[in-house]
Amino acid sequence: MGFHGIPRSALLTAAVAVAPATGLAATVADRLPVEVLLAGGKAAEAVANAVFAPGPGATAAPDFSGVLQIAQASISTDPVLVTPVVGGRDARLFPAVSLEFFTVDGVLVPVQRGELVRETGRAPVPSYWQVIPQFGRVWHESRDGAWSRAAFPVMLVNDTENHAHQGLATFLYKDGAVSQLRFQLVQQTAPYLVRPHFVGWGSAELKLLAAPPEALPARRAEATAELAERLPARPWADLVAGAPAGALDGFGGPLYPRWMVEAALVRDGTLYYQDAPTPFGPYPYPLEMRFGVRSIMKSVAAPLALLHLAEVYGPYVLDLKVGDYVDGLDPKYKQVRFIDAASMASGFGGTGSVKTHPNDIYDGYLGGDYDAWYTAPSHADKVAEIARHLRPYPWQPGTVVRYRDQDFYLLGVAVDGFLKSVRGPDADVWEMLQQEVLRPIGIRHAPAVRTREPGGRRGYVWFNAGFYPSLDDLAKIALLYQRRGEHAGRQLLHRGLTEDLLNARGALAKAGDASERTGPPAPAEAAGGLYRLGFHYTPYLDAGQRQRYLPTMSGSGENEVILYPNGLVSIRTAKAAGLPDGEKVSSDAGPQTIRAVERLAPF
Repeated sequence: MGFHGIPRSALLTAAVAVAPATGLAATVADRLPVEVLLAGGKAAEAVANAVFAPGPGATAAPDFSGVLQIAQASISTDPVLVTPVVGGRDARLFPAVSLEFFTVDGVLVPVQRGELVRETGRAPVPSYWQVIPQFGRVWHESRDGAWSRAAFPVMLVNDTENHAHQGLATFLYKDGAVSQLRFQLVQQTAPYLVRPHFVGWGSAELKLLAAPPEALPARRAEATAELAERLPARPWADLVAGAPAGALDGFGGPLYPRWMVEAALVRDGTLYYQDAPTPFGPYPYPLEMRFGVRSIMKSVAAPLALLHLAEVYGPYVLDLKVGDYVDGLDPKYKQVRFIDAASMASGFGGTGSVKTHPNDIYDGYLGGDYDAWYTAPSHADKVAEIARHLRPYPWQPGTVVRYRDQDFYLLGVAVDGFLKSVRGPDADVWEMLQQEVLRPIGIRHAPAVRTREPGGRRGYVWFNAGFYPSLDDLAKIALLYQRRGEHAGRQLLHRGLTEDLLNARGALAKAGDASERTGPPAPAEAAGGLYRLGFHYTPYLDAGQRQRYLPTMSGSGENEVILYPNGLVSIRTAKAAGLPDGEKVSSDAGPQTIRAVERLAPF
């Protein structure tokens, strides 16, 4: 038996949700026959996503255990990539990687699940990509003879930005033999360096190596426990069926549906998820998708780190100075508190205008050769770019909001420096967060981009972007905030400061200049929204005509997580960036998602 008396097999297969096949009269074996997978050679085209999951008529398959050595392979793309090579690495190549797998009751489990797996070996041209494998399935088709099928979700990601492609891979196995690997990339979050938006497909040669059998019992127990820790999850139709007619109309809007990747709502501790549409049918493993959520990382790393450290060491941590923990910065950073940097109010950046009446939060955001800083691989390279191009503003820290990724990056290095000062040189802020905050709330894997340091030294995790979460991860983080930093009787975040975050206390008006007043921003200034501690505060006039400021995690491409006064959480991942000039991403219908949540559960 499994957890709470539920059979383990039922627990596992329920946790690894598979979207039902739609409009497919043919079986998996018809769509992608054994003969094609065994023949080798280049994949001619992408196929229906339903090929990558068991469908009607599938039966149980034998257990699988082994290491797959995946050869580097070409990716056919549609359309052709405009910028396929970045820093000498080619985005048209699937990376050569080694992935270890085993099975538990029909679930295919990657040992490296939730990890950024780098390319192994040396190729004449390296791939731009790394991979994150996720839970998949194994099954048998009657037409496949002695062969069984295995399939798994695989995300193509990289360490230069926060671009993610949601992909699928499948292979055959029997008696220590495997076929080639068939893969396709069917959805993505917003591109930045590799454009345009594309789908891709290909085939890679496989070599199967034995895996140590003595590790299997512990690994199977760990995988079962990990899946049991996920939030209860149900398809969107279940939520609609129990809601008043029309209540959820427009959810996900005003973003146009063609730019949506996935959307979900957390209500009463349950994650309700929509289908994840792709050009080849629904993505069959929606709960396994990991997304490049860009600046949503600003609402994760900095608030969780600062509020947790405030709980452990005291609120004074927010008043520590960035310049005391990061070398090589302008002297003004000796005045910049951690909370100033986390509120985009460092008073540093020096690009754009100095006009603050009204202020434009994004004035000069991409100035100062932003791309040179963004793509600089090491910490020293990034600091050198900051010193080369950015200058102090005339105002004091903590008074004017100017959106700067550089501030959040430096904040991460500074918080890491403080942690080392109290825990020793081996301390690492992202490891601390994983062990002391994320792991206790049921997040066992938190893949994130780090700087690339000489000699293979561990780099600094980016606080400005670079996180690759799942829906379950985003939901759990949002619920931790909603619960005032408490989980299962443990106060993980400072309660009072988390209350301040949820209520926008101390937030700065995006359109204002706080150096000219004391107290909260005037209504006219606040109408353009507020910002503090990595959160945007979205203004919303509710049905009772009360002005609300909803804590919002926001990332480029229209990625968005909103926390509501009724305890609900809306999640939207999207790809509405890197588009042709003049392309419109949203309608003029207004805050449709917020209205839908209010109709469902009035504030």
